[in-house]
Amino acid sequence: MCSLRQAIEVISSLISYSHPIKVFVVKWQLIRNKLEELCSSLTALENCDSIQNPILSGMISAILASASDCYDLARRCVDLSYSGKLLMQSDLDVMVAKFERHVKNLFGICTAGILTQGFAIVVSRPGVNARKDDMRFYFRDLLTRMKIGDLEMKRQALLNLYDVVVEDDKYVKILVEVGDIVNILVSLLDSVELEIQQEAAKVVSVISGFDSYKSVLIGAGIIGPLIRVLESGSEISKEGAARSLQKLTENSDNAWSVSAYGGVTALLKICTSADSRTALVCPACGVLRNLVGVDEIKRFMIEEGAVPTLIKLARSKDEAVQISSIEFLQNIASVDESVRQLVVREGGIRALVRVFDPKSACTSKSREMALWAIENLCFSSAGYIIMLMNYGFMDQLLFFLRNGDVSVQELALKAAFRLCGKSEETKKAMGDAGFMSELVKFLDAKSFEVREMAAVALSSLVSVPKNRKRFVQDDRNVGFLLQLLDQEEANSGSKKLLISILLSLTSCNSGRKKIASSGYLKNIEKLAEAEVSDAKRLVRKLSTNRFRSILNVIWHS
Repeated sequence: MCSLRQAIEVISSLISYSHPIKVFVVKWQLIRNKLEELCSSLTALENCDSIQNPILSGMISAILASASDCYDLARRCVDLSYSGKLLMQSDLDVMVAKFERHVKNLFGICTAGILTQGFAIVVSRPGVNARKDDMRFYFRDLLTRMKIGDLEMKRQALLNLYDVVVEDDKYVKILVEVGDIVNILVSLLDSVELEIQQEAAKVVSVISGFDSYKSVLIGAGIIGPLIRVLESGSEISKEGAARSLQKLTENSDNAWSVSAYGGVTALLKICTSADSRTALVCPACGVLRNLVGVDEIKRFMIEEGAVPTLIKLARSKDEAVQISSIEFLQNIASVDESVRQLVVREGGIRALVRVFDPKSACTSKSREMALWAIENLCFSSAGYIIMLMNYGFMDQLLFFLRNGDVSVQELALKAAFRLCGKSEETKKAMGDAGFMSELVKFLDAKSFEVREMAAVALSSLVSVPKNRKRFVQDDRNVGFLLQLLDQEEANSGSKKLLISILLSLTSCNSGRKKIASSGYLKNIEKLAEAEVSDAKRLVRKLSTNRFRSILNVIWHS
């Protein structure tokens, strides 16, 4: 019987022999592709206990005969001794078809049960700096095993494939270039063997993370199989499928496909299941978040109960689940007042305030996301702001303004800044709560943006008479403002903001008196002489009959 090892050596030699050929380059590349596929198929059969089968023996003889014919064609192309280009092209096309037929016949033999469990030689994985051709050969070997191997061979091939693609991005590009490998991976997602399905889902999840190859996956029809995995796959398979869908739906063009295959229902079922793990719920929320941009899909989600489902998840003790669900709620309600009202009716504001609560066990990252959502969902409505105050939000915001770490504290300042611009009632409530004395502390911050927000917010609060009186009752507040104004390093922008606040305080008799009787009046006069914005107005308000004549030069300058 012809040796399987002999056939492998002949095919490998033929591949090497064909590389230097300079004519009909495209045709020879096609032949080499088929030879490499054939070689990996033969390698997969080597040392199996079924190689004595006469059908296999006859097939190897046919392969060797084709290889001999191919050698003859290769020799003539190397020597340029062929009789005509058209005839040679035709002969090369015939050779491609022959090798393609051998590959299919081998596949048929293996699926018929001739290949038995587990003794096939595994092609060694090329080293880190391997040539692309070596990697392609390795991937084609794995492809053949996924096509014709038994359960264990397929599983091992998928494991090896995953190990390679997670190691280096460049390998993903080579993998996608190997014909049919993506199609095989997609088909394996529908495997009845859960282990095969799981490993295929993991590899697909990696490939879907590359923008350049998303269209390849979509073209291979991957959406349907991924949804079927979500519906009936194992927990690990579902995780891989959900992560893939999250990446693929970053492009809204794919949203309709997910919906058409029943993806929304499957995803919501995952979110409502008490058995779903964090690693599955988070990407499921991510897919839903990506889909809300399509209005019809958003309406269907609402009808299916997405809002109460995700509000419930926002109460989770798991940070990742909290953040994913809050992001979804923010997206679905951001530009739709009717959905925003639904979120409120279902207890969404209360859930967000609970996450933000300093007494809760939530992480800083969860609190930041909750505050961001509260601002976007509630600050546009006076009614929602009153609801926030009833839930104790003002006290929470003030707490983080005083005690939060840098990131949360800055977000709290931004939220306070926005709140100040809402209504008189809100300003009064903030004044009563003690925001003004905290805002003063930010007036000498290193960041101009922080100083500006604090100054504008404070100026807004002291525009309310009740707040002005409360502010000037503490001598330290007015004194600190004047002290900052006197600092030489204070830039003109900072001075303008401080003068704006002092102007507001002059509307209060006690405030005007405290400023006028301070030791900083001369500095204010100098600013007026230097044409600093609003400094002259401030001096006018502070002037009295006693020193009006002293300042007369300034008025008419």
